[in-house]
Amino acid sequence: MNPIVVKNIERSYKKVKALKEVSFEVEAGEIFGIIGPDGAGKTTLFRILATLLLADSGQAWVDGFDVVKDYRTIRKRVGYMPGRFSLYQDLSVEENINFFANVFQTSLEENYHLVEDIYKQIEPFKTRRAGALSGGMKQKLALSCALIHKPSVLFLDEPTTGVDPVSRKEFWLMLKKLKTQGITILVSTPYMDEAALCDRVGLIQDGAFLDIDTPKNIVSKFTKSLWVATAKNMSKLLTDLRSLPSIETAYAFGDTHHLTVKTNFSKEDTIQKLYELGHENIELTAIKPNVEDCFMELAKGVKNEEKKD
Repeated sequence: MNPIVVKNIERSYKKVKALKEVSFEVEAGEIFGIIGPDGAGKTTLFRILATLLLADSGQAWVDGFDVVKDYRTIRKRVGYMPGRFSLYQDLSVEENINFFANVFQTSLEENYHLVEDIYKQIEPFKTRRAGALSGGMKQKLALSCALIHKPSVLFLDEPTTGVDPVSRKEFWLMLKKLKTQGITILVSTPYMDEAALCDRVGLIQDGAFLDIDTPKNIVSKFTKSLWVATAKNMSKLLTDLRSLPSIETAYAFGDTHHLTVKTNFSKEDTIQKLYELGHENIELTAIKPNVEDCFMELAKGVKNEEKKD
């Protein structure tokens, strides 16, 4: 059995269905990403797998153990890093690590090889209170505490949210190193660019998976013609692009707009129409899709199906 197996998990909060028949498996030594926006159901799924929340229906196993029947065993075998910094703010870096080591009846020295690369970066601040650390340092401390007992499976719920780009990059380099030590990693993120750093990803929206595959395969399934557009007035540009009959979809993408087009699309005609609508400095370029483009297209397809129903 794979280290993480989920079958038809459902969970509701009153009338809101947070998870809808979620099923997937994570292979040993894999970095599997759960990619989706806030409110998609990522944290609920993680809390169920970490044995902190019961599902309404369905089953899940972690390291071969049932998340309901064997929750005590699972808690000894996994590392869990929740989305919010949950360590003791008034304790120092060193005190937090020693506390979690004692909980699992181990020590920093015993598993130092596992956290060495991470701990070396926070060791100069070992006497500083955790609450006074920067976002990136808090992240490294939380990861060290999650690893201190040498877990076989690591759950990381949005570990890079609110962290600066440099710390985000460093964090993913650390995950790659942990993977080489045989640790299976399940990580969630709202950042679509982090999908490319995973072995496989599950794109989740409104409590259901849109697709599960390698980032490369997900991108290869995008068959539509994709373009990027910019102009002087970006807000008006988005509205006007959506009004053109040759444009299928248009959405904001950072400081640009991405659009898919219909078979009758013409670059020259589109630019001319935008000029007639009062736009200036128009640029329209064909591009290759990324995972976020695929997510947007899949999410649109689900919404259209729901409208039909």
